[in-house]
Amino acid sequence: MEPFKNLINRDTVTGTARHLRRAWPRFDHKSFEAQAATGLEALEFKARAMQLADALEATLPADFNAACEVLEASLAPPLAIDAQGEPTKLGAAADAGVAGWALWAAGEFVARRSVQDAASAQRGLACLHAITQRFTAEFAIRPIIQKHPALAFDTLNGWLNDPSAHVRRLVSEGSRPRLPWGLRLQALVLDPTPTLPLLRALQDDSSSYVRRSVANHLNDIAKDHPDLVAGWVRDHLIDAPDARSALLRHASRSLIKQGHAPTMAAWGLASGLKGEATLALTAKRANVGGEIGLRVQLRSTARKPQLLVVDYAVHHMRANGSASPKVFKGWKLTLAPGEVRTLEKRHSLKPVTTRTLYPGAHVIDLRVNGVALADAAFELRA
Repeated sequence: MEPFKNLINRDTVTGTARHLRRAWPRFDHKSFEAQAATGLEALEFKARAMQLADALEATLPADFNAACEVLEASLAPPLAIDAQGEPTKLGAAADAGVAGWALWAAGEFVARRSVQDAASAQRGLACLHAITQRFTAEFAIRPIIQKHPALAFDTLNGWLNDPSAHVRRLVSEGSRPRLPWGLRLQALVLDPTPTLPLLRALQDDSSSYVRRSVANHLNDIAKDHPDLVAGWVRDHLIDAPDARSALLRHASRSLIKQGHAPTMAAWGLASGLKGEATLALTAKRANVGGEIGLRVQLRSTARKPQLLVVDYAVHHMRANGSASPKVFKGWKLTLAPGEVRTLEKRHSLKPVTTRTLYPGAHVIDLRVNGVALADAAFELRA
């Protein structure tokens, strides 16, 4: 598999230079290529993007407005949106202008220059409005939100009804308090109030792309303000259309996994299982890179149907010998009165980029409506 970092490569540099020179014939493409490409192969992904941004700073016009005009004129056409409101593949229009991952570097350049003063911030936001329609500006807008919050939120509010789903998504994605890879917006971690009117306006957006961002934004907020999100879910589930219900379910996912009582109550999952639950594994030993099977049996002793969310947590061994639980989604079901239901699942033990698997004793516990009811152990071998 091609390393992820190679998404920014020498072809990215030469293509960017070509389109910038097309937009501004005086562009010093040789200096740009020399600075952007030197030692590129030895750098990791983010460092490559930052090196391209450094090269843009050195070669674009010193006047920020002029630099933004060059960038905007060099861009590929906006990415199309399909019938579900989802964008087409990144980079599909790269031959027509700057597109794809090169625009992370362009956004970084805009962000650096935008924080200097309010006028620069306003011009930078206009440039990011164009960039986000070809890639995303969710990382670049965050320093502006941090440095010029009043101007930024006034602009975001004005973008709520923008005809581009890319721009409407940026309103939510760019202001997420804990965006992965992005600058943490600590003021919004402490108090997410400024973003709530934006999320309220976008949660019924026609684009699934936008709605998914709103769900992820609310899930971010839930990490620091779980009761706020539980209340949001409770209030906005009333007469909710199907698309909003799905959004709220996605926004609740971490709190449901945690068994957060107010969130469980909002979804009608406040009651634990009335009956019995057992968990069995298909093997006592498994290998890293393999899988292990789970067999769950639920037995109802209730006189009414029970709405159940059945998840499981794997207590992974850490390098220091301690265990760290990770909750995985299992099943959502209605258990009839007196019913006995058997559920089966295969759990992958392949390493992923966000988690290293260490050999040793592992425990899996079964969670029904957030309550751990049964567990089973196995040995993971290298």
